[in-house]
Amino acid sequence: MVMPVLTWGTSTLADLARVDGKAELIAGRIVTFMPTGYLPSRIAKWILRHLDDFVEGNLEGEVFTDSIGYQIDPFLVSGRQSFSPDVSYYVGPPPSDSMSFIEGAPALAVEVRSANDYGRAAERTMAAKREDYFQAGTLVVWDVDPKAEIVTAYRTSDPTAPNVFQKNDLADAEPAVPGWKLALQDLFAIK
Repeated sequence: MVMPVLTWGTSTLADLARVDGKAELIAGRIVTFMPTGYLPSRIAKWILRHLDDFVEGNLEGEVFTDSIGYQIDPFLVSGRQSFSPDVSYYVGPPPSDSMSFIEGAPALAVEVRSANDYGRAAERTMAAKREDYFQAGTLVVWDVDPKAEIVTAYRTSDPTAPNVFQKNDLADAEPAVPGWKLALQDLFAIK
């Protein structure tokens, strides 16, 4: 298999830090994201609240919103240099400069689908990003689909055999967040 040759841009993590809004750095190019819609935003907030409540009383680490930046150094084979998941759980040291991005990957990355995250091209993009997460050290990636009312949990231990949690299930993020479960019936009751 021939690997594609990346065409690099000239942007850096310092340039990314000056961008207003959500963006990631891939192969020296800043990739911005459209603002999310009402339902995906409410779902992300719900997950964040319940995950944060659990972590506060039970685990080390921090839960973050989509405004956090994770820098990956050295960059990945794909050229990815950063992540900004919708919700994340991170276990590790804070950056030496508390105003900087976190160095490394989250243990759990939650990606909530927005209106433009459907179709073949979007599926390829999300699969490539999951692969990048796992190469960077993320243990679990949740793909939250508000339309289908499912959470697909991909695990680094077997990324090709995800767990699909449906509306009446309790979704987990093992081993990234030991002991945490989220009632999807409550999550998908949000409208």
